Amino acid sequence: MSTLAEPPVEVADGYRAGRTLPFRVELVRQLKRRRTQVMAGVLVALPVILLIAFQVGGDPGGNNNRLNLMDTATASGANFAAVNLFSAAGFLLVIPVALFCGDTVASEASWSSLRYLLAAPVPRARLLWSKLAVGLTLSLAAMVLLPVVALAVGTAAYGWGPLELPTGGSLSTGTAAQRILIVVAYIMVSQLVTAALAFWLSTRTDAPLGAVGGAVFLTIIGSVLDEVTALGDWRHFLPAHWQYAWLGAVRPQPEWSDMIQGTSISVTYALVLFALAFRGFARKDVVS
Repeated sequence: MSTLAEPPVEVADGYRAGRTLPFRVELVRQLKRRRTQVMAGVLVALPVILLIAFQVGGDPGGNNNRLNLMDTATASGANFAAVNLFSAAGFLLVIPVALFCGDTVASEASWSSLRYLLAAPVPRARLLWSKLAVGLTLSLAAMVLLPVVALAVGTAAYGWGPLELPTGGSLSTGTAAQRILIVVAYIMVSQLVTAALAFWLSTRTDAPLGAVGGAVFLTIIGSVLDEVTALGDWRHFLPAHWQYAWLGAVRPQPEWSDMIQGTSISVTYALVLFALAFRGFARKDVVS
């Protein structure tokens, strides 16, 4: 019995799906946007604001009898950089991640340009991969920008020296630089959940503010739930429970167990949410 073969799909000369919406083009587009420049300005301003606060307020330790990382802020440039990360990791660094990953697909929909991108034609999976890669790249750049600026500001104000530990002892400048790199890498991994939440919401709504705000809100909810001690061991399944596990890297002998557990939790949640984003967008009726 003969069967009719499906007619071949006609493709324009020179068209290659893998070459549509290249990473470099999308990255340049996002770098030129006002929100990217404003976010960079905020991250650059934070170390300067903290420096002014320490200059006005004096000893960062104050009358507190308990030593913590904040008390060593003025010991060296490395300490100042570590304190900036400690101050920003809980909330401020959540915002650029949610912004860069949540304002991706939703912004195109709000401008009514998403359907024209897909009609170009840009394959849906290709569009999402390009948007996600740029969002994560900008998020990582934000994570790196803050300690780099803080290190420069702190070194100019307090000099170049070892990383003084609040529990006693110090780390040499070379070791301190390696540990700060580990800290930045871990903070980025821990923020993958926020990135995935924002990205998934961005594929579900045409309102960029809704995607960004929703991701920030859910991240804050996670932090609030982590403070509810009545939840007991259930808190170990919350990504927020492990957000400061990187403090184990700024010790004479680093402790990796909490960071390994936090990494596994964050990566698991992120992979599930990214998969939901791709699956949902592949079936979505795009009309905007």
